[in-house]
Parts: sequence; C-alpha cells; structure tokens
Amino acid sequence: MNLAEIEAAIGAASGRAFVSTGHSIQGGGCINRGYGVVGNDGRRFFVKLNGLDKLDMFEAEADGLRALAASGAIRVPQPLVSGRGGDAAFLILEWLDLDGDGRPEQLGEQLARLHRHSQGEFGWWRDNHIGATSQHNAPSSDWVAFYRERRLRPQFELARDNAAPRTLLRQGERLLACLEGFFPGYRPIPSLLHGDLWGGNHGYADGAPVLFDPAVYFGDREADLAMTELFGGYPPAFYAAYRAAWPLDPGYRTRARLYNLYHVLNHFNLFGAGYAAQAEAMIGRLLAESG
Repeated sequence: MNLAEIEAAIGAASGRAFVSTGHSIQGGGCINRGYGVVGNDGRRFFVKLNGLDKLDMFEAEADGLRALAASGAIRVPQPLVSGRGGDAAFLILEWLDLDGDGRPEQLGEQLARLHRHSQGEFGWWRDNHIGATSQHNAPSSDWVAFYRERRLRPQFELARDNAAPRTLLRQGERLLACLEGFFPGYRPIPSLLHGDLWGGNHGYADGAPVLFDPAVYFGDREADLAMTELFGGYPPAFYAAYRAAWPLDPGYRTRARLYNLYHVLNHFNLFGAGYAAQAEAMIGRLLAESG
C-alpha cells in the first residue's frame, strides 16, 4: 500500500490534510486486501485495495453503499473516495468499530424496512459485481426474465467456459426453460437489495446493525433472505423479526434454493470445481420440484 497516495486522497476528499501514524492489516474478504489507517488527528479509515483494473468494481460498491444509506433503513460505512494509486485501485471508507454486540431482531426489522424501498423495474442504473464477477443490472419489468437472463444464464455461460460438467450444463438449460413454474401466483415487487448478504457482510457498531460489501440492485426480497441461509450466520431471532415485519410467501422455501443457486454457481466460477457437485445437486432438486 502506498501510504502517501492514500493520505493525499483522504486529504483531498475530506478537505483536511491527513497524515497517517500507522496502518494495520484487516480482513478484505476473498477478493480484496483491507487495511485500517489512523491519522495523527485521530481520524481512522478503512482502505480496500485491488488491481488497477478493479476501479469500476470499487466505484460500483461505493454507489451501492450510497443507495443503501439513502434508504435510511440501516447503517452502512460511508464511502469517502475511490481511485488509482501506484499499482492498485483503492476504495476508502468510513471506519466503524464492529464489536459484534447487537440485536439480531433489529437487523431483521431494518432489513425488512430496506426491502420496502422500491422502484418501477428490477435491476439498477449501473452494472456492478458479485465478488469479482460482473453482475448485469439492465432494468426489466419482468422479474423471471431478469433472473433468468441477468443472473442465472451469465453464470451458466461462465461455467461452460470454466469446464463445468456437461450434466450440470444440460440440467441448467432445462432449469432456465421452466423458471416460470417456480412463481405460481407470486409477483414480487422490485425491492432494494444488499445483493450479497452472507453472514460475513453484516455486523454491529455501537449496538446498531451495519451492512457492508454490497452488490446492490432492485430484485425479489426473497433473494436477500435466501442468501442469509446459504452459509449461516443469522440466528432464528433475525428471521422471526423479519417475518413479523413482512411475512414471506409460502413458496419461499423452494425459491430460496433457486436464488442460492446463483451464488453457488458464482463460487464455482470464482473458486473452482469444488462447488460443481453442490450446484448440480441443487439443480436436480429444483427440476424434481418443478414437476
């Protein structure tokens, strides 16, 4: 990390000179490198770094954080500035002390409040990323078409390029052809979604829920709820509070598997063959349930 360039970027964006007294390595997830930077005036920032070609990914993340913040539903770290310096692209965020001490009920209530924010179409005004994978958000008034063409089909095409098993790809084509069958009488509204809501992308600061590392778009709220179940990390009180604020449709359980298939396919495309069997099993069960 080139501290001089980070200091200059913070100073220019904040309107106040920033001189660091040190930095510490922080978790940056599977994709980025993360650092905490402390100034001689006591200010602290979180810095994310990646390759020079990842600036658009950081800019999209910052736009997503601003969209979540504008909802007023839940706290997020405020983005300060993004840019390129030396051999890296960077995103500089507000520092939040995430102590893990908070009420999951409040998180469930606030997520339901976030999902009440809507617009006329599914998608978003710009594309962004799910992990390091491009996520296409061209708007559509048809949710099933959006999910088929902007979410599942691009992942299956990447999987083909990444030498996925032929059985997975054949089953995937069958699944894409029968998506309508998973939505009998169910017409979701375009809800503002976090988009990548696994357990590692939430925390608590001073007791208040915080969301970070989003992949924002307007979609079926069930997609956010489904991902909270994929890797765990959310207790029963969270789900009870969400359902009390906004009950779920009876067909959610089957669609949750359909929505999580997107993320499992993405893990196959990012991290390799270990996820192929899981994706194939999910598709097989979905096809069986579709009749």
